Amino acid sequence: MEATFNIHQTSRNVISKFLENYTLEQLNTIPEGFSNNLIWNIAHIVVVQQMLVYNLSGLPMMVSEEMVNKYKRGTKPEHSVTQEELDEIKTLLFATHEQTKKDFANAIFKTFTEFTTMSGYTMKNAREAMEFNNYHEAVHTGIMMQIRKFI
Repeated sequence: MEATFNIHQTSRNVISKFLENYTLEQLNTIPEGFSNNLIWNIAHIVVVQQMLVYNLSGLPMMVSEEMVNKYKRGTKPEHSVTQEELDEIKTLLFATHEQTKKDFANAIFKTFTEFTTMSGYTMKNAREAMEFNNYHEAVHTGIMMQIRKFI
């Protein structure tokens, strides 16, 4: 799991650069031809990691139900994110990583509801969910790299 968490830390570091280098207005901008924006992708990444690893393990998530409903698969930006929401997303970006790392070290993931992704990958346990999550974050980081060219 060490490599998985090293990759995840790197992913979160790359994602945090978007939060540091773009204004709130830029983060909220949906360029022509896109269905979402930078901040939606970042919040989506945070929510999906929690859903894959914790929710499928039957454990409480660090994200609210409201946040899940705004950023889960199939959603799109319905409003501009406020500075307060941005601050929460920034905090969760690294807090979720650190807590997940601790929880794996403490072996709290005992059960898991098997889940097959849209891409056809079936996760059978929390470890596989965390590994798939790194792929998911990379996909969205690529989308964000495209979006930034147009804002």
